[in-house]
This record gives sequence, structure tokens and C-alpha cells, in this order.
Amino acid sequence: MKKRQLGPCVTFFPQPATLICTSDRQDKINLMMASWVGIVSKTPPTIAVSLHHDRQTYANIMAGKVFSVNLVPARLAVAADACGLVSGSVADKHQLTGLEVVPGTVEGVFLVADSPLNVECRWLREVELGDYRLVMGEIVEIHACESAFDDNGQADVRTFDPLVYLGGLREYWSLGSKTADAYSAGSVLLKKQA
Repeated sequence: MKKRQLGPCVTFFPQPATLICTSDRQDKINLMMASWVGIVSKTPPTIAVSLHHDRQTYANIMAGKVFSVNLVPARLAVAADACGLVSGSVADKHQLTGLEVVPGTVEGVFLVADSPLNVECRWLREVELGDYRLVMGEIVEIHACESAFDDNGQADVRTFDPLVYLGGLREYWSLGSKTADAYSAGSVLLKKQA
């Protein structure tokens, strides 16, 4: 496969579209579209979010030491994108978008009710990366929509319909269909080697 070198950049790498929900000391809610998000540890369960140091979201997290990460389903692409176009210091984004926000189980944490998957976090630590801060939050609770589960408790992740952001192209995409089972699909190759 022939490749093109693009240099050091964040172009093209698929990223999950999420809404980071925070509040200030007066419980004024702020929603921020963020795609630089990922699980970074299983023990303790930890998620990391990269935020510019002068964002309202970062200030809110540092003040309250809590936040939520809310998966954006494809049907909320327009509302989520609007949350990335204006600062929370200028606009009330959950009013602008009509997204409903509800309290989580941890004091000071708010969740996007319209999101099929919400992650409640307590600030754990951060790493300074130039103008950005890699904020790590310990996952204290996960909320998944009831409709994603069958009578046996098995999840059908198609219900989540996660939106993916491609930064270099400035495009949102939905995921497609399941391709393989993790931790087992590759065993076919291991059996050939045995």
C-alpha cells in the first residue's frame, strides 16, 4: 500500500464525538464538544480529555473537580457541533441546543439526558501539553440507555450509534456495522501458527 506522509498533525485520525458537561460554582451548566477523549486505564477506570487551558470547561473542571463525558449519537450531530462553535462564557449551550441536562449520581455532575451513554468522572490529575491539558478523570459511574439491553442484559451497541469526528477533513461520520469480535477474531491466525 502506497502511503503519503502528512507530517506531525492530528489529521484524519478517527475520534469519538463527545459532549463534556461541567458546571461552575453557581451550577451554570456548560456543554463542550470534544473529540480528544479516550479510556486510558482500566485499574482504576480512567478517561482522559484534552482541553485548551483557557476554555470554560477546563475552568469548571478545575473549580469543581468533577465532569461528565457524554457520547454523541449520530442524531445529535447538529446540536453537538453547535456546542463546539461558541464559548460557554458567551452562550448557554444547553438552552441553545435544546439538549436536556440532568443531575448525575455524584454531586456537581450533570449528564446530557439525550446521550445514550454518560460517564461520570472525578478529576484525578492532569498533564500539561503546550496550550492543552490532558485531564484525567476517574470513572465513578456509567449510565447506558435501557433500550440498549435485551431481556438477558446483553447490550446492542447499535443503539448508541456513536458519532466519529475526522479532524483533518472536518467531517462527522457514523460507524457502520460490526466487523469482528474482539479478543477472538485474531485467534484464527494463532491457530494457524500452532
